[in-house]
Amino acid sequence: MLPWNYGFHWNAGTLIFLGAFYTVLVVVATTVIRAAFHSRRELAAHHEESIRWHSDFHDLPAADRVCRHVLTGEFKHRECPHAFDCRECETHAKLIARHPLAPPAEPEEDILGMSFPLDRFYHRGHTWVHPEADGAVTIGLDDLGRRLLGNPDAVRFPALGAHIQANGTAFQVTKRDVQIDVLAPVDGAVVATGSAAGDWCLRVKPDASGEPAFRHLLRGSEIRPWLQREMERLQLALTAEGAAPTLADGGVPVADIAAGYPKADWDAVCGEMFLRP
Repeated sequence: MLPWNYGFHWNAGTLIFLGAFYTVLVVVATTVIRAAFHSRRELAAHHEESIRWHSDFHDLPAADRVCRHVLTGEFKHRECPHAFDCRECETHAKLIARHPLAPPAEPEEDILGMSFPLDRFYHRGHTWVHPEADGAVTIGLDDLGRRLLGNPDAVRFPALGAHIQANGTAFQVTKRDVQIDVLAPVDGAVVATGSAAGDWCLRVKPDASGEPAFRHLLRGSEIRPWLQREMERLQLALTAEGAAPTLADGGVPVADIAAGYPKADWDAVCGEMFLRP
């Protein structure tokens, strides 16, 4: 009963009720206002991609959220606590300091019949990063990513000068009427665009320079165990979507996997492999 209701009477019970009612009302209103304020601030700071990625990351299957040090055998079981952003991870920094990755012995490595040059860094969303002499970086799809997309129906790149954020959307590809968001491997401003079907896709001036800018990316001896796991994930994704499990024999994936598996649900397969559930 509230003061404006007919028959209202002030007493100890109504005082307790009104006190509790208005306390809850104030808490709810304060929470909504604070949430709106923080959301507005994050949007103004262009952090919406980070918010979206953390939400998407937790929608991934648990087996897909494993720490990179599980791939290399340093842990048996460990979920990445930082949504694949090792720049924030003290454990990663300590492990790398204790066991630095050896420099590549050869400029290029053939893995399962695919080319993965060792002078590049690799993002788990299937892009690579190559630092250039002028401080910019070139970004492209890795060989498995290229085979997943084959010849895209359409590609939408960000405008020159646009800022991309690691684990946010770098560019969008349409394949078989499915729009695929390809994750950005680094933070930075776009200075040139290429072609998803060409040798490279973007050139970016990164926000940071040197090793810290690439700490979250895979390289060297990490690439082979990661790619072997990716092939297992692709096998499971294709099988789950009704495609024949022909990757189990260790054969090289065809140049256009989408064309080779016409019965597969390509939206689900690409969502799985490009980490966009």
